[in-house]
Amino acid sequence: MAKTTTLDFLTQLRANNSKDWFDQHRKQYDTAKADVITLLTDVLAGLERMDPAIAASQLVPKSCLFRINRDVRFSADKSPYKSNFGGWFNPGGKKSASAGYYVNIEPGNSFVAGGMYMPEPATLTTIRQEIDYNFAGFEEMLNAPAFKKYYDGLSMDGSLVRPPKGYEADNPAIDYLKLKSFTASHKLTDKAVTSSNLSETILDACAGLQPLVAFLNRALVTE
Repeated sequence: MAKTTTLDFLTQLRANNSKDWFDQHRKQYDTAKADVITLLTDVLAGLERMDPAIAASQLVPKSCLFRINRDVRFSADKSPYKSNFGGWFNPGGKKSASAGYYVNIEPGNSFVAGGMYMPEPATLTTIRQEIDYNFAGFEEMLNAPAFKKYYDGLSMDGSLVRPPKGYEADNPAIDYLKLKSFTASHKLTDKAVTSSNLSETILDACAGLQPLVAFLNRALVTE
C-alpha cells in the first residue's frame, strides 16, 4: 500500500510547485519517496517470480523509480517537479529500450501500465512483422482472461491514419499495425492505492501484461 500521507504530499506539491516550497518540505518528500520505494520493492520481488527476464536483470528498486524533477528545457510549463511517483520495471533497466511494466502513483491518476512506448523505427518494423505473422496468437493474447480482467485492449492513441508501408487496408491486423506504441493501462483509485493489498493488485495486473511484454521484447532480439 501507499500511505495517505504520500498522496497528501503529492497533492500539496501540485498546488505549490516551486523550489522554495519543496525545500521547505524536503522531509515530507523523503518520507513519501521511501514509502514508494517500499512498494516498488514488493512489486519487483513479485515480478522477478513472474517474469524470467526481469529476474535475470537483477534490478534495484531505487533505480526503478523516476526522478521527481522535471526536464523543463523544452517545455512551456516550467514547474520544476512532477506531481507523481513513477516506477518502471523492464529487462536491462531504464536505460534499455525494452518493453516493461509501469506503476504511477498520483492523486486521482494512479495506474498500472505496460508494453512499449514509441519504439525505434527498426523495432517498430519488427513488431509489426511479428503481429502480421502471428496475428492469431497476438489476438488470443489480448483476449486472454488474465489480460481482459484489467485491460480493454491496447491504447489506440497516436495510431496512423493510413496503413504503414507494406501493409494493405484489409489486413485483419491493420488496427494494430497502425500503432506506433503498444501499451495497455489499468486505472487505480486512491482507495486502491492506500489499500493493504495494493502490491497484490499491481502484480495481478502485471501478470495479464506479461505475455504482451514478452512478445514485444522478442522484437529486440530478432530485429
